[in-house]
This record gives sequence, C-alpha cells and structure tokens, in this order.
Amino acid sequence: MSDHSETLEKAEVAKSELVVNGADEFELARMGYKQELKRELGLLQNFGVSFSIISVITGIPSLFLYGLNTGGPAVMVWGWVIVGEQPSMKFESYGYLIRSLTTRLQHAAVCKEVCSAHPTSGGPYFWAAMLSDPGNAPLASWITGWFNLLGQVAVTTGISFGCANFLSTLCTFNTSFTPTPRTTMGVYAAILVSQGLINTFGVHLLKHLNNISVWWHAVGTTSLVIAILSRAPSHQSAEFVFHTFIDNTGVSGSEGWGTRASHAYVCVIGILMAQYTLTGFDASAHMTEETHNAAMAGSIGIVMAIGVSAVLGWFLILGLLFSIQNLDNTIASPTGQPVAQIFLDTVGNRGAIVLMVIVIGAMYFCGTFSVTSNSRMMFAFARDGGIPGHTFFRKVDSKRGTPVRTVWLACTLSFILGLPSLGSAVAFSAATTIPIALRVFYRKRFVRGPFHLGAFSIPIAVAAVIWIAFIAIVFLLPQANPVDSQTLNYAVVAVGIVIVYSVGFWILSARKWFIGPVRQISVEVE
Repeated sequence: MSDHSETLEKAEVAKSELVVNGADEFELARMGYKQELKRELGLLQNFGVSFSIISVITGIPSLFLYGLNTGGPAVMVWGWVIVGEQPSMKFESYGYLIRSLTTRLQHAAVCKEVCSAHPTSGGPYFWAAMLSDPGNAPLASWITGWFNLLGQVAVTTGISFGCANFLSTLCTFNTSFTPTPRTTMGVYAAILVSQGLINTFGVHLLKHLNNISVWWHAVGTTSLVIAILSRAPSHQSAEFVFHTFIDNTGVSGSEGWGTRASHAYVCVIGILMAQYTLTGFDASAHMTEETHNAAMAGSIGIVMAIGVSAVLGWFLILGLLFSIQNLDNTIASPTGQPVAQIFLDTVGNRGAIVLMVIVIGAMYFCGTFSVTSNSRMMFAFARDGGIPGHTFFRKVDSKRGTPVRTVWLACTLSFILGLPSLGSAVAFSAATTIPIALRVFYRKRFVRGPFHLGAFSIPIAVAAVIWIAFIAIVFLLPQANPVDSQTLNYAVVAVGIVIVYSVGFWILSARKWFIGPVRQISVEVE
C-alpha cells in the first residue's frame, strides 16, 4: 500500500511538472520562440545565477582600494545604502509592493515586472522591442541589444580579471613570486578557458554548481566577516567607519578632486563600488528559457538577488572596515590588495590563505555564471539576427542543449576587453534603462505578467530612469587627477565605440534588414 501511494505521489509530481513545462513552452511560443534550451532550473537556481554574478564578495574586495581612496569609509558605507539597501517590503496576494524608492532595488523591481511579462533569454533587448511603438521597435531593440552585449562582456571581464589578480596575490604569500601584467594576463586567460569548458558541459552541471555557489557566497561571506572581527587585535571606531572621508584621488603628488572640484564630486564618483557590485541581476531574465515557471521565478530571482546581496554586502563592508589595523599600511599594502592585508593583519598568514581561497572561489563561481548569462544573451540576440555571424552563433548544441558557440564568443570577447583592463557598469545600466523608459512612455501597451508592482509601477519606473540617467553620466567622468593616458576613465571609450558602431551601422545598413525579435513559430492565443 505504501509503495502504491508513493507511486501515485510520483505520478502526480510528474504530471504537475508536465503542466508547468507546457505552460512555459506555450508562453515562449506566444513570444514567437521554440524551446531549444534545456529547461532544468528552478527558482533557487534562477536566483542563484543572479546572486552569484552580483557576488558582493567579488565586487567589494575588487574595488576596496578604490573605495578607500575615493571618499573613504563614509562614502563606502553610506554609498552602499543609497545605491542598494533594500527598503521595507510587504508581501501581498499579488506580489511585492515597494513601499519606498531606492536606486538599485527600484531598478530591479521594474525589471522583474517586465521580466514577468516577457520571460525570454533576450532580456532587455527583447523587452525594448515589446514595450516600444511598433515603428520604433527595431531601433530600440538594436541599441539596447548592443549596450547589453557590451555590459555583459564588461561584467565578465571585471569579474574574471579580478579573480586573476587575487589569485596572483595569493601566490605571493610565503613565496618569492612577483606577479607581472603578463603573468596576470596568462592567469586570466586560463580562468576564462576553464569557465568556458564548464559552460560547455551544459545546464545539468551548472545546476549543481549553482547550488554550491549560493551556499559558498552566503556561508563564505558570513564566516569571513566573523573570522576577521573575532581575531582582529583591535577594531576601528564607529566614528572612523561611519564618518571618515578620504580624498586620495590625486596621483603623483597632485591635489585630489576634492580640492580641485569639490568633496561632493568625490562622493558621487565614490559610489562606483556599490553601483558596480550590484549589477548583473538581469541574469535571471537571461536564464528564463531554462527555468520552470519562468514568468514568476525569473522575477522573484531578480528581486531576491538584489535584496539578499544588499544586506550581505553592507555586512561585509562593515566587517572589513572595522577590522582595519592601520589605514596607511592597508592602502599601501605590498600585496596590492587592501583586503588581503586586512586578512594578514587579523587572522595571520595561514588564516589569510583560507580567506583568500573563499574570495577567489566566489570570484570564480561569479565569473562562470557571468559567462553563462552572457552566452544566453548573445544566443538570443543572434537568434534574431542582431550580431555578425548570427547564423553560426544561433546554433544550440543538440547533445548538451547549450549555446556552446556563444559561450566561447563570450570568453573571447571578455579576454579582448581585458587586454586594456576595460570594464563598464554604465553599459549594463543603459541596457536595462532603455526598456524601463519605454515602459513609462508606452505604458498603455504594457500587458502585465503574473508578477507586477500595481499602482507603484510607473512612479518606480520614472525614479529608476532618472537615477540611471544620472549615473550613466557620472561613471564616465574622470576618477583620478590629473587626467592623462594612465588615469583616463576608459569606460567612455568602450561606450563610445558601442554608440558609434550601433548607431552608425544602423544608419548605414541594419535599418534595412533588422526587424527586432524574429518569430520562429506562431500560436493561437485565445
């Protein structure tokens, strides 16, 4: 009798999965696409991809030196709150309602609403086409797609290059090894190749790595903070952590921007650490064609990833700042990484090695899933004819159910972008802001999905557009004084190239043949 009941229970579960999968495939068909990727991810894995790419234990250590020099502890602590701290949220029968407006979470909130209505791997560029006036849809989709592509590649570059730097730093512990730009670039190439190989094996392997990554980030970050706080010989005061302002933006003995311009300017450019770290949440959207119950799971994954990361990141920043033993020695650390110096000063050499392994492991997971998200966006864009060689790159490996060709395209482009050590959070923000703006302008055209913001939708979308228009300008500004070939903010170069290419190619050619998202199949919708 027990075996019979168990059999019936399994049959019911299988039946439910078939119903959900059928609904997901019908929803994808409604948007004009056939199911080509393996749909094997659940809500936890969808959340885990964005959570792993946001990876506060990657972004904060990578930019900790920048934060200390550009505003110092006060800007690092309160800048994080301004950019990403989660406001109070209340669960209602129809979803989450945002009770107050903040910057990063409101941005994610609007993205989750649009993702729920259009759960496809194309993400922002597909949303732009669906939310725009039909006559302008191809142009909106084209521009958004290219900004999204640059943003995706730049994020992968920043993550995996940071991993290479930290791995090189770890190799200096108790050794005579001295990293050079050439050796670091070699490590970076090896990391990208290994991440490409992992992504080549398909979603089934990534699903298990995803679960490991979520726990690695959550438990690893918490353990790291507890370890340095409990073992630190002394602790900084609350006055230092919450009120100390530092302007070390001047190089070669020059005055900093605080003297040349104003302290307000330093504060504004100082929030780059928070803004850069809290990017990549669109990965949940790019993975929706591989996620069960995508219209809900993708949206919940976005807002959960931002909310959890915002809290965990602030905890990490406070732990690191309170554990600084000597500020000058930390900034001028012979390791080249202030976070590594904090580890050495608090837990000693052996303990520092363990903590560095935790950070490097998180960075590696982060980069691996960034390649995953990047490849899905490129696959979707190629599927609609948006990139050169699209007929080649749109192919899905039939055995693995994975767009292997765009996996290696993502790795190759990230390596090329890493040669001058470029990276741009601006491109990511621009790509996700265009569809949000269109959501406001063409709000009567928007058909809600199961997850939406109700009456708060338009006010939050307007606030998100204003904020990102602001940061898109701010993070192209000079960050060090004086400005020369060594201190120039090269993000403006990368963004400029994309603007010239996308707009120029559109005018010269693409406007004649690119029609935006291409319908592979048609379905009858009652």
